[in-house]
Amino acid sequence: MAAARTETPAARTLELDVPDWPAHRPGQHVDVRLTAEDGYTAQRSYSVASTPGTGRLELTVQRIDDGEVSPYLVDVAQPGDAFEVRGPVGGYFVWDDADPAPVLLVAGGSGIVPLMSMIRARSAAGLRVPFRLVYSTRSPDITIYADELRRRQRDDRGLDLAYAYTRGVPPGWRRPPGRLDGALLREAGWPADLGPACFVCGPTGFVEAAANLLVDQDHPADRIKTERFGPSGGGAA
Repeated sequence: MAAARTETPAARTLELDVPDWPAHRPGQHVDVRLTAEDGYTAQRSYSVASTPGTGRLELTVQRIDDGEVSPYLVDVAQPGDAFEVRGPVGGYFVWDDADPAPVLLVAGGSGIVPLMSMIRARSAAGLRVPFRLVYSTRSPDITIYADELRRRQRDDRGLDLAYAYTRGVPPGWRRPPGRLDGALLREAGWPADLGPACFVCGPTGFVEAAANLLVDQDHPADRIKTERFGPSGGGAA
């Protein structure tokens, strides 16, 4: 590990130097394996957060308190530590920058990570494909990438953001705390007749609910790509 930075009290971004790392595609993930001194190993999958082709691999990990891997990566690992990484993995949940269709990103919690790779890739390539992000998070203080998203909303032309805060809202926020609903998706997303590419990532229950809302709004199922993860910390996110 080359460096690390804190994103929230429970989430941390790790910057890794991986020899011969191939260029990943926005939305892919890697498998991280830790090996204890007694030979015991534990492996989990984490989405890649970084822009393709930047040289360093970035993973943003959210701590699962009873997990075997994430507490070490968030609270213990220090620059200079080494662990095994395999990847990039996955060819389905990826954004193709040659697709001119508008993009709708729907994130729940740390499901923002692979979607952030897509946002960063779009910006780095100087593309103007219209992006809209709808981000469901508990409260502003635990929103991953909050400062960067605020800056990108201001500076990245064609990128629009909307939030669903489920526990606490900023002062003066016009929506009360609550889960993502069809009204917000309809207001902040794209209408189905524009044929947007939709990417939904987050906990299993969130992903199923968000995908169903999109289908209810006539988005074709084959234009909705999903990535989900469970409470054990497995899965790509």
